[in-house]
Amino acid sequence: SLLLQAEEANETPADPVEDLRNEVSGCKIPHFKEVIIMATNCDSCGHRTNEVKSGGAIEPQGTRITLRITDPSDMTRDVLKSETCSVEIPELEFELGMGALGGKFTTLEGLLKDIKDLVERNPFSLGDSSAPSKMEKLQEFTLFLQIIEGKTKAHFVMDDPAGNSYLQNVYAPEDDPELKVEHYERTFEQNEELGLNDMKTEGYETAAASER
Repeated sequence: SLLLQAEEANETPADPVEDLRNEVSGCKIPHFKEVIIMATNCDSCGHRTNEVKSGGAIEPQGTRITLRITDPSDMTRDVLKSETCSVEIPELEFELGMGALGGKFTTLEGLLKDIKDLVERNPFSLGDSSAPSKMEKLQEFTLFLQIIEGKTKAHFVMDDPAGNSYLQNVYAPEDDPELKVEHYERTFEQNEELGLNDMKTEGYETAAASER
């Protein structure tokens, strides 16, 4: 997969003195854009982390990506989840807000496992975890595991107001029958969260043209 190619490109000889290595590299995602991958590898314990930043600016529109998980092979799809992207699994009434997990470039299986680990360590990452129905859902992680193992069909939804998230279309450049990508106009509140309302650029071009 593209993720494995990126990791292999990052491989450098281990420093005999420094066990902890920080690496930064660019990676062009086909049919999407270039991203910056910041990886930390520990040669002593084998711990590896990676954080992803978009190589470009905020897109003009937000993006909502919906995948219908129907086969275990869906778990191998490459996923880019930006730091502004929220995740939802409607069948589990599960939602993880933006910023809860940071930027990730991994597979769908890897992202689901990271989400599972995060929620098990900190249930309050979901917000109001005191609601009985939500606590019951958290304790019913059998369904979550079945989704990861590809044994249960479900929908996986990524909503990124910045438009910088991606889920691999395995049929590209043809349409993927199980993948829906929607672009939408951001709300005032979403622009506020992204810091765009402070950038007063509307009307500048019109004003400049009228002055000519």
